[in-house]
Amino acid sequence: MSLTTALNNAQAIFNNSGTQSSVVSNNIANAGNTDYSRRQAMLTTDMSGAQVVKIARANEPALQKAFLSSTSSDAAQQNLLKAYTSLQSATLGGNDNEVAPATYLSNLQTAMQTYASSPSSSTAAQSAVNAAQSLATALNNATTAVQSVRTDADKQIASDVDTLNGLLNQFQTANNAVKSATAASSATSTALSDALDQRDSILKQISQIVGVTTVTRDNNDVALYTTGGATLFETIPRSVTFTPTMSYTASITGNNVYVDGVALTAGQGASTTAQGSLQASLQVRDDVAPTYQKQLDEIARGLVTTFAETNQTDSSKAPGLFTWSDGTVPDTATVVTGMAGSIAVNPALLTTSTQTGDPTLLRDGGINGSDYVVNTTGASGYSDQLDAYITGMNTKMDFDPTAGSDASASLMDYASSSIGWLEGQRSTATTAAENTSAALSRSSTAYSNETGVNLDEELTLMMDIEQSYKAGTKILNAVNEMLQSVLDIAS
Repeated sequence: MSLTTALNNAQAIFNNSGTQSSVVSNNIANAGNTDYSRRQAMLTTDMSGAQVVKIARANEPALQKAFLSSTSSDAAQQNLLKAYTSLQSATLGGNDNEVAPATYLSNLQTAMQTYASSPSSSTAAQSAVNAAQSLATALNNATTAVQSVRTDADKQIASDVDTLNGLLNQFQTANNAVKSATAASSATSTALSDALDQRDSILKQISQIVGVTTVTRDNNDVALYTTGGATLFETIPRSVTFTPTMSYTASITGNNVYVDGVALTAGQGASTTAQGSLQASLQVRDDVAPTYQKQLDEIARGLVTTFAETNQTDSSKAPGLFTWSDGTVPDTATVVTGMAGSIAVNPALLTTSTQTGDPTLLRDGGINGSDYVVNTTGASGYSDQLDAYITGMNTKMDFDPTAGSDASASLMDYASSSIGWLEGQRSTATTAAENTSAALSRSSTAYSNETGVNLDEELTLMMDIEQSYKAGTKILNAVNEMLQSVLDIAS
């Protein structure tokens, strides 16, 4: 080996070591950065010796796809579970379901039984009316809580849409940077890797809002589509539009979210099919909360029907103990939208500072006038009407099957099954959330293991680079000694 060759080899070692050290140092500095993919200086050997020919970025498309899918699924499931938990807390209370309509209904039944056993007691009469008021208030409050959940979901949708549009604009900038770096950068430049990291980071954030699939085209250009097939990004961001609704009642239907003109579908099931928080919020607003509202409305309809008074001359019905905004008695097993929000105790029974009602009308009939009186003799021990109400509460009746609960049940059982429905949905959602969280953890770990930085590996590599550098210095020292020897001989 000539001295020139030796010097060239030493120079190559120093150049390669410097580049490798820079890459490894950058990896170590980003060991805690989840948006960073590991770089590696790739060496090749030819007649001129070893040299760095490429700065390669770790890339695992299949693992990234699985990670993005898991991110979307978990974001949706956690969002849905949060909504079920909110509904449970607001409408049922704690473990004893102390604020559930079913609990107040049971209290009413007990008060009615007490009144029926002592029909002459004015205290028992007032207690029954008070229990009825508490039940009506519970249904009113539950309706308010359900519509509040829908309002919150609508606000979340609006926020997600704004965030998504912002991310798509950022994605365009990052995608253009990737294309420019692909076309212009040299193989040993880190500009392309940095641009790809930035684009992947934005893609991860997008996947939390909506399920996304990617298509890579020439020049590292990427197009984005929702899992339903709507275009999110293709050269330019596509418009995601939504008109918020400021507040909700049971009769209000929320607006659709449109992605490039295509309506985004809501998720289905407690173990939701939704991908991303946006579809889950649509599911909460348009399916979960409305279904539960229907059950509350059916309980209200059952109360108005069960406690209705019958006209003794023509057998027509009129609201008795319970009335509502329409002031009629529904005659079909069909949900009356929003009925639970307006149900109230008939004012004719209330005695307050401003009301002079008579609680004993519950026993005697006549809330709607003399044609509805059943205790025509005015006997204080009369209990037939009270017994009929109690029997009615435990007699099967038809309910609207679209409410998601029993189609035929007693009022007492239906109210209890509504609790069971909500708790069952929440339990299923909890189990599914645990599963999606575990799946996300596994996919994240697998992806990180292949593309992330392992400090042990990097430090080991740094030691190898140090040894290579020492070898270069030894060559250089040897050449220096040989040259010095030549000079000494010449002198």
